[in-house]
Parts: sequence; structure tokens; C-alpha cells
Amino acid sequence: QVQLVESGGGLVQPGGSLRLSCAASGSIFSINAMGWFRQAPGTEREFVATLIWSGNTVYADSVKGRFTINRDNAKNTVHLQMNSLKPEDTAVYYCASTRGGDVTKSDHYDYWGQGTQVTVSS
Repeated sequence: QVQLVESGGGLVQPGGSLRLSCAASGSIFSINAMGWFRQAPGTEREFVATLIWSGNTVYADSVKGRFTINRDNAKNTVHLQMNSLKPEDTAVYYCASTRGGDVTKSDHYDYWGQGTQVTVSS
């Protein structure tokens, strides 16, 4: 079992920044990658970014150049730095971990956090 706890969501104006964090605990040795997905009301959950333990990162086209995913190894924590935020980034953001597979597909992830709300509005 892996437990994931997100933090860092909130309200920000367009063009602003937020940093989300996801702390992992439990059977973390089984993790091959950790990523972020988001879901806005009335839409399906969509891939945002993932960090593979080899060091590779994968981003959705909609966030490339604006979001950065990285890891604090000492704290078993993954961060998502979000810059130049847009109203269309508004969603509940979920952290997830996977043992492998297609890292852009939500059904390839094994464990999920509870989600954190990000609202981009003036």
C-alpha cells in the first residue's frame, strides 16, 4: 500500500503561480513513477505531468513550458510547480503513483491522493 497526501492548492490570479506537493509513504519501493492528473467539473480526469524514477519527465501539451515536476528524494515528495496559470487550469489536482505502464493513462496508476483544488480566477 502507498499513501499519497497532496497539499498546496488554492486560489490564484491568472498569470500567477502555485506549487503542489505530494508526499508518499508506505510501500514506496514499489513506485516507478509519480504523476499529476486534474479534473474540472463535467470533464474527464486528464493527465498533467509525471516523473519517472529514472529521471525522465512527461508533460501534457497544455502545460509544457509552464509546469515543472520534480522530486525531493529525502522527503519522498513530488512537487508540481505551476507558473503562468490560466483560468482553464482550474480543476481538482490529483497525485498518483504507478508501478509501470503508460504513465499518461490514469488506469495505469495504482494509488491516488485525495485531491487538492486549484482555482485560477481574477
